Amino acid sequence: MVDLISNLPDEILGKILSLVPTKVAASTSVLSKRWRNLLGLIDSLCFDESEEATSGSHRFFDFVDKTFALLSESPIIKKLSLSHIPTSGRDDDNSRVSRWIWTALERGLSELHLHATPRCHGVYLSRELFTSNTLVKLTLSGEYALEVNRVFLPALKSISLLSTWLDGPNYGRLLDGCPVLEDLLITETHRWALPCCASFVESASLRRLVITVKLSDTQDTTVFLKAPSLVLLDYSGYVTNVYDFVDLDMLVEAKLNLMLWDSSVYDEHHDDDYYDDGRPEGISADITRLVAGISNITTLHLSPESLELFHLCCESIPVFNNLLTLSIESDKAHGWQAMPLLLESCPNLHTLVIKGLVHRVTNRCGDACPCSPEEHKNKKRRTVKDEEESCCLSTCHVKVLEISEYGGSFQELKQMRHFLGKLECLETVKVCVDADENNNNREVLQANLLSLPRLSSKCNIMFI
Repeated sequence: MVDLISNLPDEILGKILSLVPTKVAASTSVLSKRWRNLLGLIDSLCFDESEEATSGSHRFFDFVDKTFALLSESPIIKKLSLSHIPTSGRDDDNSRVSRWIWTALERGLSELHLHATPRCHGVYLSRELFTSNTLVKLTLSGEYALEVNRVFLPALKSISLLSTWLDGPNYGRLLDGCPVLEDLLITETHRWALPCCASFVESASLRRLVITVKLSDTQDTTVFLKAPSLVLLDYSGYVTNVYDFVDLDMLVEAKLNLMLWDSSVYDEHHDDDYYDDGRPEGISADITRLVAGISNITTLHLSPESLELFHLCCESIPVFNNLLTLSIESDKAHGWQAMPLLLESCPNLHTLVIKGLVHRVTNRCGDACPCSPEEHKNKKRRTVKDEEESCCLSTCHVKVLEISEYGGSFQELKQMRHFLGKLECLETVKVCVDADENNNNREVLQANLLSLPRLSSKCNIMFI
């Protein structure tokens, strides 16, 4: 068999070896004399100690040392990915790690990804000045953190901080030292992680921000966000008492996955009565300033719990004059209490996207929903005439309605009848039937939907 790969130029083989884990690339040196010295041509290094048979041994560190020695004459290292397991009492290993990183930075490194498996032994990048004119992407994960007095990374555009040990001062210096930063990803999911990164973000250049905080004991934390160039905000976390979102005039799209730290509140206050007297007892969280801060957006995505918290924890919903697309998810545990007011607050809404029509039925689902539980005592049923006059859908200008995970239940069919009979500007309805439905049942579901009366003569139902 003709070995066509070995006949390729050295530069091409070097690019190929840069695409595989460095340990695999190094193993090719035993293939033949042709491959013996090709390791020195790779410009992307990936080291993962977890792949070693005996993790934590010096074998991994010795291999990395030898690899860098072979690359001593290589002019460029574009990418370095390092994942290892720090061990107490091995200061020499930590100094070797730092030496690898600084060596790569001196070779024009553009991507640096660092992960240390949590074992209560932090790995700090300590240096008076953390600087690089070529670094574009940085990831710190696990026990990695910076401990520097100054940071200057004029080319850095992307930072990912994944449950690191980064404290407030070093985190602040990192953001301040990145004048062209565009993408920031922050996750804080471990209790030993410091929640400072997700609670304070200020950057003049930032365009995309993704925050995920799964720490339920941070309910008293103040979340501050100031990013005048921000275009996309994806925020997931437990609600807190204070939000300060300012200078977000450029924001176009927001994705919210908000959670209440005490889920029992939903069981205690699932009916109507407590809504007439303001916020339920036991709920101190307030997302009013968060919602007001994103009121200029054109696209809004809400998780099931976020939609309900718009009602539970928001003193007032602002007018979303620019909102064109509203996308919500729905489930059996959460209601649509905020839907009527939210739809009324979106005068220019064009597209309504709903993932799952089934939701928790409450007296406050209002006229966005035809479902209602048994009336409470001392409350009169609204007449059909009153319902028609007050229905929020009657004044809604939605032209496109997209429904996914449609199962065709009685509640879902009733909801679709309500939408089609109230939305007078509706032109296109796109329905995606639940993947679990068989073909025969799909035909029945489609036939039932097509038979529903439509207020809009332009309404066309499509199945996707």
